[in-house]
Amino acid sequence: MIRILQVVTYMGRGGLESMIMNYYRHIDREKVQFDFLVHRQERAAFDDEIESLGGRIYRLPRLVPWSKSYLSALNHFFDKHPEYKVVHVHQDCLSSVILKAAAQHNVPVRVAHSHSANQDKNLKYPVKLWYKRFIPQYATNLFACGKDAGDWMFGGASYQIINNAIDVAAYTYDPTKRQEMRRQLGLENDFTIGHVGRFNQPKNHPFLIDIFAALLKKEPNAVLLLVGGGEGMSQIREKAQKLGIAEHVHFLGVRSDVADLMQAMNVFVFPSLYEGLPVTMVEAQAAGLPCIISDKVPPECILTEGLVDVMPLSASPETWAEKILAKRAIPRTDRRAEIAAHGFDITIEAVKLQEFYLEANK
Repeated sequence: MIRILQVVTYMGRGGLESMIMNYYRHIDREKVQFDFLVHRQERAAFDDEIESLGGRIYRLPRLVPWSKSYLSALNHFFDKHPEYKVVHVHQDCLSSVILKAAAQHNVPVRVAHSHSANQDKNLKYPVKLWYKRFIPQYATNLFACGKDAGDWMFGGASYQIINNAIDVAAYTYDPTKRQEMRRQLGLENDFTIGHVGRFNQPKNHPFLIDIFAALLKKEPNAVLLLVGGGEGMSQIREKAQKLGIAEHVHFLGVRSDVADLMQAMNVFVFPSLYEGLPVTMVEAQAAGLPCIISDKVPPECILTEGLVDVMPLSASPETWAEKILAKRAIPRTDRRAEIAAHGFDITIEAVKLQEFYLEANK
């Protein structure tokens, strides 16, 4: 058995973390085992499952690339763990910091994996762009979740797309499960709009609230389910209160039953400012959910016929609301074959990644 070091910020319930766990659950762990180098001291949502599957979790301080104490801790880790021959880094622009240290410690296979097609334009943005330039220099292999993510992160260098594959069977539309979930959530008579995503800038929750407020004027029985956590949640709660729609907006927090929640929804709305290739869009389509996405979401995430409509972010909330209402009549059906045909069935894709690891470790 070989052990692969996955380097992440932490293993909470986010898109890239869910993608890693999907692969981890479906590889042959008698041949390939995952260990995790994380940059948080506190435990995260997937930690218990990782350890139950045989994975080890190592903890470093927060990734501050100019910090001598951080770089010392990183180098000490590689000094202490020469057994890792494959390091798979998921730190976006700052991946070059870990990749450089791995190269200096003679790790033969160093993978950089891009999960995003941009970064927040905050004070850290110029720093991240600087470190992004060095990723192809220190990586031996470049992976991306989609074309936009690869083109943006790797500056013209050649990369391989690793699909954000899912357990398609877990999301497949089930009318009995749908009825039960709607009963549990008290939604039997409600037109239910759904969104799954961390409360941060890229997901564009403020605009989503504006869209939903416009929708309520046309459909008073509408409910918005917001699944996810994050620092921006309180701001969105306040906005819903100010608009007088708070009783129609349900903040469900971080959940482990997203597949079941998607059964309860009528339309999935995803007005992101930018994305790599969102796992949640694959999941929503696997659940047979009609979807409305922004024109900033990569079109390669559209895997099904007739389920997904694209709307410009420049369009008004009222126009988005009309489009949502137009999608409500689409029947929910089994979409497993379409998802698998596009390479997003984890039972198939996990074997491919496993073979890469085994070949790379020779």
